Amino acid sequence: MPSKETKLLVAIQDLAYSQATVKAARALSHFGEHDLGWLALAAGGAIVDKQRRSKWLALGAGTFAAHAATVVLKRIVRRPRPSDERVKVGVKTPSQLSFPSSHAANTAAAAAHLADITGRKTPWLLVPVMMLSRNVLGVHYPTDTLAGAALGVGAAKVAIEAEKRI
Repeated sequence: MPSKETKLLVAIQDLAYSQATVKAARALSHFGEHDLGWLALAAGGAIVDKQRRSKWLALGAGTFAAHAATVVLKRIVRRPRPSDERVKVGVKTPSQLSFPSSHAANTAAAAAHLADITGRKTPWLLVPVMMLSRNVLGVHYPTDTLAGAALGVGAAKVAIEAEKRI
């Protein structure tokens, strides 16, 4: 019998799965893989925006720390990725471990840093988009993405506070 969370994941896919959403979700997936997109953004920001270089470097440190923490937690928790036959899987993953979502973690960390850098709240819109993309692609349960996002915010808070002390 499928779990409530599997049923929720199937319901999310029933509502949101289309050729267009899968294409967009795959693009986000590739950007967030191994934190490489956010690290590139942090490096670019540090090179271009000399006045706020330390904030951009903190973004790189914060997203990397969030990603690294998820890798460790995945090996401790060892929750397998969704495998119900009703769940459509739309992208390959580097491991079969699901909890917490690295993509949600590094994106939430990036959003917190970008909000700090820009003084705007709009970067926070990135977080639910990335979380939903992981569900649409069928590679994470909703709690994986929620936990990842929470972990990312925590990692970013630590990095932002550390940058302010430097």
